[in-house]
Amino acid sequence: MTRLLKRIIATTDFHSALGEAGPMLSCLCAARSDTLIMDSGDFFEGTGYYRLGGGALELATLLALYDVVAPGNHGWRHYFEPDLHRITVCANAYEAGGRRLFRPVDFRRIGGRTTAVTGVLGFQAFNAIPYAQCVGQRVVDPAQALRELQLAHEEVDSWIVLSHSGFEEDLRLARTCPFIDVIFAGHCHGSQYGPVHVGNTTVLKGYELGAGYACAEPSDRGWAAQVSRFPDTGPSHLSDELEPLRARIRAAGRQLSVALGPVSAPYRHSALDRRALLTDVVNRLRVEAQAPTDAVLLNETALRTATLSGTLTRGDLLAVEPFDNHLVRATVPEHFQDNPDSLAAHITAYAGPIVTAPVPLPPRPRTILTTGYLADVLAAPAETAGIPLAQAVRHALTDGTSLDPHRP
Repeated sequence: MTRLLKRIIATTDFHSALGEAGPMLSCLCAARSDTLIMDSGDFFEGTGYYRLGGGALELATLLALYDVVAPGNHGWRHYFEPDLHRITVCANAYEAGGRRLFRPVDFRRIGGRTTAVTGVLGFQAFNAIPYAQCVGQRVVDPAQALRELQLAHEEVDSWIVLSHSGFEEDLRLARTCPFIDVIFAGHCHGSQYGPVHVGNTTVLKGYELGAGYACAEPSDRGWAAQVSRFPDTGPSHLSDELEPLRARIRAAGRQLSVALGPVSAPYRHSALDRRALLTDVVNRLRVEAQAPTDAVLLNETALRTATLSGTLTRGDLLAVEPFDNHLVRATVPEHFQDNPDSLAAHITAYAGPIVTAPVPLPPRPRTILTTGYLADVLAAPAETAGIPLAQAVRHALTDGTSLDPHRP
């Protein structure tokens, strides 16, 4: 049956938060009959659900409930899976040879208006994609891409953009491209949600991790927009076709509840300070890693914060280290050996704040123990250290788990 669309709902930065997704799933399921459901990227990666299922549950959710999505840097490879690729839009992502990676625009009739929905990926977000996943790909200036797209489709009544660039970048985009009616922001884990009006353009962002959504619908003055939280109406009620998905989510939840050991006193019953934990991790690795290196270097964003109880569960561990990083011994490029400060500055620019052992870095670091991701950032030759970062994190959180990956 043809849907008569009246409004748009957009989520963003869900990051595999399936354990708390009941209200979101129920709301989107109920709204689908007259609402275009969209997402601004990073639906994948961030919890143990992703680590367990490799993205299968997230993919099934997107295909069951969503109409149009923009790609994010997390889970980038999934946006090329054929079924998801068909509903993905992005105006500024290309192969090196010039072919678009995704279709640039989706046309819909919403509230009687011909509406173009497109997506853009910011430079910083694209640079955060693991190198191996985006070899031979590039993004161009989002504003220029959107202006060219608008000139090619002058028949459109309204322009809607799903942006995975960051809220401040989207405010600049609104000033540069005043023909846009609504920008649904993503990639920005901050406290700014909007709606913010820049001329005739509205910029807003739904609450992350499945907690809420952004909504827009045509009005006499353009588009009316707001941000809301998904209502918790008790047990979620899904259509019969989605019940198998909910059963799979529950089964994964049971696997994640397996206990791994008692949490060490400094980390119990409080919001985890990820820098403090990472400092503990790098200091332990500096002393206990089997093959010596000149330094240990990790980025704060490799971990996420969580509130731990007295017992560490599998789900807790995968929530704290959700990205399945593995440690490698990397050879520091020679130009960075001569200037350790530039080494730290280069990594920080790409990956955020870092923690090292020792502090400060030694005068001429030739080898470092780090993650494969940071070795790629440095374009540094590396060999595996045989230690998953999650194993080192578990060792610190429980103060008793072996760093040997072959022992429990």
